[in-house]
Amino acid sequence: MRVLIVEDATDMAEAVAIRLGKSGMACDLADSVALAEDFLSVQKYDAIVLDINLPDRNGTELLQDLRQKNDRTPVLMLTALFSVDDRVSALDLGADDYLVKPFDQRELEARLRALIRRDADQKSDVIALGPLAFQPAALSATLAGEPLELTRREATLLGLLLRNQKQVLSKKRLYDGLFTFDDADVGLNAIELYIARLRKKLSGSSVSIETQRGLGYRIHGDG
Repeated sequence: MRVLIVEDATDMAEAVAIRLGKSGMACDLADSVALAEDFLSVQKYDAIVLDINLPDRNGTELLQDLRQKNDRTPVLMLTALFSVDDRVSALDLGADDYLVKPFDQRELEARLRALIRRDADQKSDVIALGPLAFQPAALSATLAGEPLELTRREATLLGLLLRNQKQVLSKKRLYDGLFTFDDADVGLNAIELYIARLRKKLSGSSVSIETQRGLGYRIHGDG
């Protein structure tokens, strides 16, 4: 999953990005609306964490711009404002959720997962495909009831494939879900390596990852 964090409090933003990164969310950091707009012009995100008070413009203005462009990316607003009117205003502009500072990072992570799950119309905390069961919150999986040993990026890639079981995902789409702009030294072909690792760990089961030449990858199996 790819998340954009728009927050000018650098220490807090970096701490959030580190925590989310450990749970499989690749995070880009923008400390202004202008930088956020630059990122959004070239990258699609699964969710946006957006502070209201930013140095160049108000975060609600960026939110309003997104919704006017019919961009429905889930947005979680961060605010130090305690007024109910302020929170209602953000929700009316199209925010999907909000957190009041200071907040517990565990709650932020849980709320983001809920937003992404809702956007994907995922009803359960577990994604299943035949004998494979994946828990996004824990980045863990079982195969035929046995734990599947996965690295963080292997688990993130598996989650992307499972959340989009009916789609063929291009190598670039998978890359964008695993890596951030700070990972520019990692090439697109790294996806082939992670796909090969997942295939090896799924071998012998009814779940497999097929390659559709020139298009990308799709996971399928009995279920």
